[in-house]
Amino acid sequence: MVAAAEIILHHYDASPFSEKARLMLGLKALAWRSVVTPNMMPKPDLVSLTGGYRRAPVMQVGADVFCDSQLILAEIERRVPSPAVARGMDRAVNLWADRPFFQTTVPIIFGELGDKVPRAFIEDREKLSGRAFDVAAMKASSTPLRGQWRAQAAWIESALAASAGPFLGGERPSLADVSAYMNVWFLAGATPAVAGNLLAGFERVRRWRESLATVGHGVRAEMTGAEALAVARAADPGHFTEHDPADPIAALRGEKITVRADDYGRDVVAGALVAANAERLVVQREAGDLGRIHVHFPRVGYMAAPA
Repeated sequence: MVAAAEIILHHYDASPFSEKARLMLGLKALAWRSVVTPNMMPKPDLVSLTGGYRRAPVMQVGADVFCDSQLILAEIERRVPSPAVARGMDRAVNLWADRPFFQTTVPIIFGELGDKVPRAFIEDREKLSGRAFDVAAMKASSTPLRGQWRAQAAWIESALAASAGPFLGGERPSLADVSAYMNVWFLAGATPAVAGNLLAGFERVRRWRESLATVGHGVRAEMTGAEALAVARAADPGHFTEHDPADPIAALRGEKITVRADDYGRDVVAGALVAANAERLVVQREAGDLGRIHVHFPRVGYMAAPA
C-alpha cells in the first residue's frame, strides 16, 4: 500500500535532469518510489497525469504532479527543509545549468555518438524540440563547443577554489552543486573520454564530483505506472500553494488557462488556474477516472495564457 504523501518520481536512469532530482532525494536521505518512464513517446501513464507534458522527470505526490526539475527541487526543499539545500543565488545557478551549460553539453555528446542513436529517438526529439535533430551539425559544432564547455567547467573549478569547503555551498552541498553536477555527470556518463579531456587539470572538480557521487539517491523502491495512477485516483490534491494576487496572471484565477514551456517540449497543458506566485503556476485538471489533478509548473521558463 502506497501512502498518498509518498514521493513518486517518474524518470529514466539516463536522464540528466532526473539525476538532479535523484541527487536531491539523496541529500535529503528520503525514501521514494521510482516509476521508470520510457525515454521517448508514447508515455501513456505519464501523460495521463500531466495532461500532455512529457519531459522527464515528473514528481507525483498523491494527486499533485510537479513538472520540470526546477520545480521538483523546490518542492522537495519545501517539504523537507532540513538540511537546507537551496541558498542564496542557487536557483540562478540552476537555470544556467539547465540552459546555457546543457545546450553546450548536448551537441558534444550527440556529435560524438549521433551515428549510434536510433532513428526512432531522433524522430522523437525532433517532435519534442520542433526542429531538426541534425547530427551532422552537432558534429561540426562539437569542436568549438568543447572550448565553451571547458570554460564553464572552469567556473566550477574557480568557485570551488573560493569556497569555504569542498562544495560550492561550503561544507555541505547546495542546490548549486546539484545543478552544476548534472552536466558533468551527463557528459562523463555518455562520453567518458571526452569528459576526461575537458576536465583535465581540474582537480577540485574531480574531487567534488567524486564526493557528490557518494551521496547516492536515498532509498529507491520500484513501482509501476499503473500503481502510480491508482495513487492519484485515490487522493485529493493538496492546497498548500500560496496565491499572489499581484501576479500578472492573477486575474485569471479560476478560469481556464494553458501552460507550456518556452524552450522546447512545448506540449500544452490546459486547466483552471488554482494559484500563481513567483515560484509556480498550479492548474487543476479533471483527468477522467483519475479525478481532480493539480499540475504544478515553474513560473520561470513557462508561459501561461487564457485558454
